[in-house]
Amino acid sequence: MELRTCFEFMASEWTDDTLLVTSAGHSSGTWWDVTRNTDRAFYLTASMSLSSMFAAGIAVGFPDRPVWAFSGDGAFVMNPGMLFVERRLNLPNLKHFMISNRCYGSTEEVDIPFARHADYAAIARGVGIARVFTFDNLDAFRQQFGEAVLTPGHTFIVLEVERLAREVRTAAFDGPELKFRFGRAIEKLTGRKIFTA
Repeated sequence: MELRTCFEFMASEWTDDTLLVTSAGHSSGTWWDVTRNTDRAFYLTASMSLSSMFAAGIAVGFPDRPVWAFSGDGAFVMNPGMLFVERRLNLPNLKHFMISNRCYGSTEEVDIPFARHADYAAIARGVGIARVFTFDNLDAFRQQFGEAVLTPGHTFIVLEVERLAREVRTAAFDGPELKFRFGRAIEKLTGRKIFTA
């Protein structure tokens, strides 16, 4: 499955009430390239596999809002223990998309050494996550999007994608600016105060 085409479809289904956290690398750069959104998307660069934990905090704080988290498989292998925390929290509004291109996209596509036998969905099931999906073609993802993404329940979704043919860069904003853009968007969306000054 081609990542940009996949993200174009996801962006078309991304509703105004859904918040999103990307991981470093291709998920961040491609989402920015497709949407140019810096309000409801937080581009967590140098995330070191913690994008789903960042998103989980948002999901706890705003249980009435869907929260999407992107992580790459390169990030995932740095800290698969995040799945134990996700399972413990079991947040019904958290959807964790693991973008699997079998390489470290942030470091010039270096191969993940054990990529051929890595079964990320099996790892998620092994820690007790009940809702686990794997998609390697866009037609199947489109057909099951409602069940996988729109149905309430903590969900881990593996998207098997091809390596990118060209380099993409993420939003050119520094951390504080992204923080304030995202926080202000949440304030506007929810009516709840994030910042005190």
